[in-house]
Amino acid sequence: MPETDNVEKKVRENLQLTVVLVEPQGGLNIGSVCRVMLNFGFTDLRLVNPQVDHLSHDARLMAVKAASVLESAKVFQTLEEALSGCKLSFGTTRRFGRYREGLLHPSEAAELLVPVAQGDSVALVFGREDRGLFTSELDLCQHFITIPTDEMLPSMNLAQAVALCLYEVSKTKGELAGRVAKHKKFASSENLEAMYQHMRKSLLDIGYLDPQNPDHILRSFRRILSRSGLNDREVRILRGLFNQIDLYTGQKFSRKSLREKNE
Repeated sequence: MPETDNVEKKVRENLQLTVVLVEPQGGLNIGSVCRVMLNFGFTDLRLVNPQVDHLSHDARLMAVKAASVLESAKVFQTLEEALSGCKLSFGTTRRFGRYREGLLHPSEAAELLVPVAQGDSVALVFGREDRGLFTSELDLCQHFITIPTDEMLPSMNLAQAVALCLYEVSKTKGELAGRVAKHKKFASSENLEAMYQHMRKSLLDIGYLDPQNPDHILRSFRRILSRSGLNDREVRILRGLFNQIDLYTGQKFSRKSLREKNE
């Protein structure tokens, strides 16, 4: 079946869901996340530059019977590396702002996530306990999740936030069990990021982006295209457009150089 077609399949028992923790700062939290993950049947944990030994006594103490999740956790230096192979990524944030529009509640995110995770790898990304995810890290995610807490104390404990999101995923998985689900085959995170870097270069070359702050407009493009959910064919089409821009600007610069040389 062509990749552009919707894929029809019944919900399978196991979802391809990865939990990513960016620079976690406490062993107790890491261990607690492992326990929560196994509570809901998930085992793929990825840690980005953890600030503590994730196999410490504190982590093992809180993991309890989920030591297998802790011991099999993969460690990466950057979020981009940790998201390798994931077709869809959901970044969590409690902050609102210009570049953080279209926030989803965990239940809404689960409705988008579950059909995709039946056949493709999907990531839930959680930030630092004290500072969350940086805007540059959210750039690597296609959707944002926020938990509607009260302003008196809006920031949740890391493991609690993971538990709430995984509960919604598991609940939605149960609700969809036995039904026919449709989802689009998304482009990989690597292909998307390569496209965005190509877009940056092409739009800088034609003077569309401000060289002093190219990400200001580029982040708006990221949000627009993330809502569309691009597949590999659509990524190739857009890169074909940027290739034509590159070809045109290259020819233009060549003609300009030739005129200057003749003068």
